Amino acid sequence: MANTKSALKYIRKTETRALRNRQVKTRLKTFYKKVAAAAAAGDKDALSVAVRNYISTLDKAGKNGLVHPNKIARHKARCAQLLAA
Repeated sequence: MANTKSALKYIRKTETRALRNRQVKTRLKTFYKKVAAAAAAGDKDALSVAVRNYISTLDKAGKNGLVHPNKIARHKARCAQLLAA
């Protein structure tokens, strides 16, 4: 257990940030599933909306350093391929 007030505060901050990060990552997975479902169904309108939401969420997660920049680029490229097909 932590011995100082600052260490206790750091533990609280870490728990808060971990919760927020988990929520963002879960949201990313949900949007990816929506993109995959729309692509499988062949619905272009739903696919474009799902891709827009997914890319926006990816960019926000990348801005905070939660997702690696190369992963963001790879997923955006795959979404672009789905839209172009």
